[in-house]
Amino acid sequence: MDTRVDENLSKHLLIEGLIQYYKGIIAKHKANISIYMTKSIGIGEHSDIIETVDKELDSMATAQDKLDVLQKQFIDNG
Repeated sequence: MDTRVDENLSKHLLIEGLIQYYKGIIAKHKANISIYMTKSIGIGEHSDIIETVDKELDSMATAQDKLDVLQKQFIDNG
């Protein structure tokens, strides 16, 4: 196989893996927030729900920022 083909395939697989990784992180924290907002389960361990949800949002924002940078710098620009 051509070296450039190998490099392009590796780059594509790495980028796709990162996309799925960040989307998974976002989905995980979104699910946690949804549970905090709709169920009383887990509230006993977290007396400060606002702070807990804020931490979940912070983790989501970090993953979304990374996903956006990946998109802008490595996908849109080739």
